[in-house]
Amino acid sequence: MPEPQGRVSFWGIEVFLAVAEEGAISAAARRLGVTPPAISQQLAAVEAALGSTLFDRSSRPFALTAAGQLFRRHAQVILNAEAEARSDLAQAQLSRLTTLRLGMIEDFDAEVTPALLGDLAASMGEARFLLETGPSHRLLDQLESRGLDLAVAAELGSGTADAGWREAHPILQDPFLAVRPNSAPPSGADLPLILYSTRHLMGRLIAAHLARQNFRPAVRFELDSYTAILALVAQGAGWTILTPLALHHAERFLGAVEVQPLDGQALSRSISLSARAGVMGGLPGQVAASLRRHVGERVVQPSLARWPWLADHLRLL
Repeated sequence: MPEPQGRVSFWGIEVFLAVAEEGAISAAARRLGVTPPAISQQLAAVEAALGSTLFDRSSRPFALTAAGQLFRRHAQVILNAEAEARSDLAQAQLSRLTTLRLGMIEDFDAEVTPALLGDLAASMGEARFLLETGPSHRLLDQLESRGLDLAVAAELGSGTADAGWREAHPILQDPFLAVRPNSAPPSGADLPLILYSTRHLMGRLIAAHLARQNFRPAVRFELDSYTAILALVAQGAGWTILTPLALHHAERFLGAVEVQPLDGQALSRSISLSARAGVMGGLPGQVAASLRRHVGERVVQPSLARWPWLADHLRLL
């Protein structure tokens, strides 16, 4: 139903700008996810309210009239102001949060998570923080079911972020590496593989990579502990495939192992901070920025100092 005479809604302004940018009602409808008749109706309502014709509909694509050009400048200012107002209101509400439920993969336990929590405590007043650590798939399941407000986890693959229920803020590209005991032969062919558990995403990524390479090493141990895996490698019990983030987590064993590029096609995982879309305002972006800073200082920089050849592979996103 057209807006009453003399009124222009925010939706009407958004429709006007979409038509101005797309040059056609059908293209604007696709962009906004509505039907062409709905676009035409809103556009007619805006023109009626303003008492001016805004488009020359005889041209293809549509051309703005002089009145349309004038209104376009004001329309963009109005929508920008409305977006800023929404952001300010969201931040005001978030500053009064009493509890923040944060899920973090265990990789960040030692240094990054405490530093991040310190930042949040300083910026969020009297808020109470509940921390859950665990595998990525479990954290994202809890986020989707509203058991968590924010989750820092490895991306689970294509399609996860396309469902529309969450917003993802990329943090780190974490490449997989071959890790062998100092005494091992260069190929590690005579040693069994100590595999990270395939019950978790990381182990499944490694197993799939080995299958693609048609490489079937003997597997004697399948574990879900970075510390236990690297301790066994350091003892010479086998070799493994892990990432710089995992190695940083069990740094005390690095003097007894050799870290090398993974044979064959490169493999990496992406770590992101996720929130349910549109729920937390600007807070996820702010937390992601803080997290990137701590990951850069505490993980990326030390790793590149130790292994400079990782510069093109280990990076903040």
